[in-house]
Amino acid sequence: MKSSGLARRVAAFGATTAVLAAMVAGLAAAPAQAATTAKAGTLSTAAGATKAKPLAVSVTTPKASVRDYEGSCPVNVKFSAQIKVKLKGKTTVAWRWLHGNGSKGKVQTKKVAGNGVKTINVSQAIKFTDNVKGWEAVEVLGPKHATSKKVHFSVTCGDNGNNDNDGLHEADYDDVTARAWASPSTYVGPCTPGDKIDFTGVISVDTPRWVHYRWILNGDVVDRGKVKVWNSRKVGFGFSPRSSHRGWAVLETLGRGATESNRAGYKVWCKDDGGHNETKVSVSTPTTGTNHNTCAVGANATISSTGRGRVEYVWSVNGKAVATGDTYFGDAGSKSVSLSEQALSGEATKGGTVSISISGPNNRDSASQSYAACQKPEPGATSVKVSVSAVHDQSTCKDGKGSTINATATVTVNGAAKNVLVQLRSEVGGFSKDVTLDFDKAGSQTVSYSLPAAGTNGIHAKATLAGGASDASLATYGDHCPAPAPVANS
Repeated sequence: MKSSGLARRVAAFGATTAVLAAMVAGLAAAPAQAATTAKAGTLSTAAGATKAKPLAVSVTTPKASVRDYEGSCPVNVKFSAQIKVKLKGKTTVAWRWLHGNGSKGKVQTKKVAGNGVKTINVSQAIKFTDNVKGWEAVEVLGPKHATSKKVHFSVTCGDNGNNDNDGLHEADYDDVTARAWASPSTYVGPCTPGDKIDFTGVISVDTPRWVHYRWILNGDVVDRGKVKVWNSRKVGFGFSPRSSHRGWAVLETLGRGATESNRAGYKVWCKDDGGHNETKVSVSTPTTGTNHNTCAVGANATISSTGRGRVEYVWSVNGKAVATGDTYFGDAGSKSVSLSEQALSGEATKGGTVSISISGPNNRDSASQSYAACQKPEPGATSVKVSVSAVHDQSTCKDGKGSTINATATVTVNGAAKNVLVQLRSEVGGFSKDVTLDFDKAGSQTVSYSLPAAGTNGIHAKATLAGGASDASLATYGDHCPAPAPVANS
């Protein structure tokens, strides 16, 4: 089962390193006559002064105004927590919010004074415009470091008027069952980022419905989602162990009549192979293809491994990640991976680059290839025009008459066309020529034909599209050979 991991996270609210350093350096600043510095969670006065007792600092687990939101978007979700400081005197409290995508909010401060426990209420509001699953926490930076537990939340945006539920509906979950298992259930080997334990669960229902679910790994919520289930549906997630241990995972369904699966147990024994069989991975240069009909680009590449291990890969188009995946090698070998067609717009339609980056148990690799600009095919021709001209070939003139006629037909179409039939016929004499022309785009082409002048005083031309449209033209000509020179009298 492919690892899903926590999906898209909260947008970043990061403060720069310089700002953070300046804020932390200024925490718990004492009066000007007795400057202090923060060190190891305590406040120390200037040299020779009496050291203050460490301050007790705690922070509650944040609360979300709505933990699992479903409805129209955008929506504002408010998160709040309390920081408690036991002090005697005065100090400055500094904190920031931590986001599930790894980013950090800006540092905020507040001065407090007095004796006993002081409470500071902290909060933030985040506007979401799309589906999100993540968490929020509060980190206290001073006068003593402390970090709250995480509050997990999800935002599921409704159809906003677009009904794509396929007849499904939210329903009571009185007849929902779930089961789960680990793969592998026992792992022995190097514990690297490329090695994963995958958990697969099956949700079964008696009637089609939406089902909300979440995964619990060793007591912590690590993934959640909402799926359409007609009869049964597989869901899953994976993680990379970092140390030897035993554990379990449970698949829970949420809502009225919620249920949970069996405990899917697993064991991990991190065992170093001593470097004798170090797996190396590599990726070939991608092969790209531009679909000119849909203005989209796709690609494929080959991942190779010298040994056992899991390889994760990321596809990017013009530097932006568009797809991820992973594949497992039981031994040395190669596997093909593909990027499904990605729609192009703006500057990307003029050509660009497709890249793939891979990460294996012991190394990384990447490769790139350019793709062709998107060129919309010419629309098919709907009309055809033909014109014809006919002249004597004067190089064949004799006694004021020419023996050869050169005929030229010009065919014009208003779009791409295949097998345009061009027919040239003499009015008398039975001379004829048939030619087929192909047009990649709207334009004109010519057809030439030389025939005896005897018995011929006009040329007919006709052009016909494969779809049936046609046009005809007639060219006549006179005697254009110069008159013979008069014979001198003797």
